[in-house]
Amino acid sequence: MKLLVATHNSHKLDEILAILARPGLVLVSMRDIPDLPEVEEDGATFDANARKKAVTLARATGLWALGDDSGLEVAALGGEPGVYSARYAGEPVNYSANNTKLLTRLSGQTDRRARFRCVLALADPAGNCRTVEGRCEGRIAEAPRGANGFGYDPLFIPDGYRGTFAELAPEVKNRISHRAVALREAERAWGKELAIAD
Repeated sequence: MKLLVATHNSHKLDEILAILARPGLVLVSMRDIPDLPEVEEDGATFDANARKKAVTLARATGLWALGDDSGLEVAALGGEPGVYSARYAGEPVNYSANNTKLLTRLSGQTDRRARFRCVLALADPAGNCRTVEGRCEGRIAEAPRGANGFGYDPLFIPDGYRGTFAELAPEVKNRISHRAVALREAERAWGKELAIAD
């Protein structure tokens, strides 16, 4: 059973590997297969981007493919950075610059509510596609804290915790994160498909 994870992001792949590990399921990434088409994330929603990645790569490789699009939505900023989370401060992707921009935009704001969202899309080689979504509610810290994780993890404090994602042990984050919630939903909804993905 082979499933192509539509990402070059090693951090994201590690999280998916840790959460989705199951006997007989072999996960490969875009780094493992040469000459794959680059998929521009130009959709207006997480759902659109995840679907585009999964369908494009499933059709290109003849493998089942898992597309992921995730991001941070901050209430006081009308949902920013949203689908632009990875490149919030511009290209190339720079996590530190993204965090600095977010804190600058939130300067003086008392409403620090935020949520992480993750949409996963599973596509078969014919391009048939289904999606699931996971969310994690929380708030934005006043300053970066912690050394684990990536992206906005040093700023995001999940509800029910005092530490940021970057301060939590990886196994804790991998139990409560938006991606963990989406992957559990994927296992529930797509168990049969994952069992035949070869």
